Amino acid sequence: MVEFQYFEGCPNAKETLNNLLSLVEEGFLKKDEIKITKIESPDDAQKLNFQGSPSILYNGIDIYTLEKPSSYAYNCRTYFIDGKLTGVLSKEFIKERIER
Repeated sequence: MVEFQYFEGCPNAKETLNNLLSLVEEGFLKKDEIKITKIESPDDAQKLNFQGSPSILYNGIDIYTLEKPSSYAYNCRTYFIDGKLTGVLSKEFIKERIER
């Protein structure tokens, strides 16, 4: 199960979600394997150990840290990938981490 977590207003959520959904179009993932969770409040973030927007979990494991979240953050998330700071997870990064 792949869970996409975000909150409204995060400028990077839509592009990351589009990258994730493109993997469905390519046949890498099935649509019924993806759950989209909108985080409504800091309380929701705490209950779900939300790591920031956008986040993708694969079977409960954060695909960026490769760990099960144990704390929470209610902010826009940034990633350091291939020597660059970004707020968007690329289709290639998502696919590589799920294959791992």
